[in-house]
Amino acid sequence: MSNIAITDLNVTRDVDNVPRPVVALGATSVTKDWEHARHQHHKAQLLYSVRGILNCEIEDGVWIVPPQCAIWIPGNLPHSACGSGETECYCLFVEPDAAPDLPKTCCTISVSPLLRELLLKVSGVPELYALGGREERLIATLLDELAAAPVEDLHLPMPRDPRLRRLAEMLLADPTDKTSKGDWAIRLGMSERNMSRLLLHEIGMSFGRWRRQLHVILALQRLTKGESVQTVALELGYENASGFVTMFRKAVGKPPARYLSDRTMDTEPATIPGIIITEQISL
Repeated sequence: MSNIAITDLNVTRDVDNVPRPVVALGATSVTKDWEHARHQHHKAQLLYSVRGILNCEIEDGVWIVPPQCAIWIPGNLPHSACGSGETECYCLFVEPDAAPDLPKTCCTISVSPLLRELLLKVSGVPELYALGGREERLIATLLDELAAAPVEDLHLPMPRDPRLRRLAEMLLADPTDKTSKGDWAIRLGMSERNMSRLLLHEIGMSFGRWRRQLHVILALQRLTKGESVQTVALELGYENASGFVTMFRKAVGKPPARYLSDRTMDTEPATIPGIIITEQISL
């Protein structure tokens, strides 16, 4: 496999017809914005970000993929993807039954150093690699590591109910809005109890947790553009950086500076472009 342009990662290559359980593609140093319209393929897809943050959307939500993370997209699931500025990623297409215990749902996973090296190694395997040989065993090891990779909670679920979609649209437009859950319910023509019940049913989150998750995603968008923690905290409506850092640590397990440094330690020390969320979500 050779390095290819990011636009070639679309299904135009007809990866489903390649008579192998795994097809690996790679792209390096794409310096302009790119976007793939909604599409689907029978093979599941792993999209691994080496540099830059990727954004993937399905009907039920938005996933972000920071450096050294990957997104797993099950087969036959309609999805779109985009990246801003300079990105570098690798792509793996996998038959759904290629290995046991692979994820069954869309998720963002953390890529360990071993899994990273396996992905880079497999990206050099010929498309029609020999079955039963060294290359197939290498791919089997990669799939074992993939099945064991920890999932990261970098997902913003999106409700389908039109009233809740309107709520999502308004919060995306103004994330600093501190309107209470009860007042939001009144604005949407619902009781607070019914709104809470419907949110839990549709996205599996309370209103407070959903809004915090939104803030994490928007914060990563701004922080990876080089904005300071203080600036991002104020832009998201926090009174000070301390409150924002506490929220971020509770959501992802690390403070913002530590999280980003861990994600960029294997990339060049350049500013990593952010993602664009509000322009990619059809509400």
